[in-house]
Amino acid sequence: MIKVTVVQKIAAMMLVGLLSACNGANDLAGPATPLGDFNLSHNIVVAPKIQKIPLSRELDTEVMTTMLRDAVAERFDRYEGERLYHFGISIESYFLAPPGVPVVAAPKSAMIIRITVWDDAENKKLMPKAHQITVVESLDQGPLVGSGYTKTAEEQFKNLSQNAVKQIENFLVQKNAEEGWFNGGVATSSPEIAEEQPR
Repeated sequence: MIKVTVVQKIAAMMLVGLLSACNGANDLAGPATPLGDFNLSHNIVVAPKIQKIPLSRELDTEVMTTMLRDAVAERFDRYEGERLYHFGISIESYFLAPPGVPVVAAPKSAMIIRITVWDDAENKKLMPKAHQITVVESLDQGPLVGSGYTKTAEEQFKNLSQNAVKQIENFLVQKNAEEGWFNGGVATSSPEIAEEQPR
């Protein structure tokens, strides 16, 4: 049996271009999706074993962790519940599409992260192992033009960060509905959140 590595998975995604048309930050002007008593306390982003996919643009690791942390704060600081929770996020790998690649290839930027959620009052994780999220950039420059032609590495990573954080929110909403994570353990009806690439 062939084991698919992280590098192979993200490389396949950047070439195939599994994309959503929307940017993950598009809904930030509206009200936050209800999350019970959720209130984010510690927002920790690290990248101790980050892998840069071959041909990717370079971007400083500290810049990436700061940008992802800022995207988390942008979305989750809107929640004002009475119970504190913590995020531990690790950037596992990334690919920032370079310029100069033939238009027919149009590779897409992509990233893989892992997140662990902690309940402060209980001093414990809400899940036995970290949840992995794979994210690709938004389709905002057209399906045939790679973002390496139109965006800087920082702009590409900001888009990935916003898309990743939207997927984190979708995950938390789903777990809250199914398992009552932020409703004192009382689950509500399961939401119909389709498995999707970033919105």
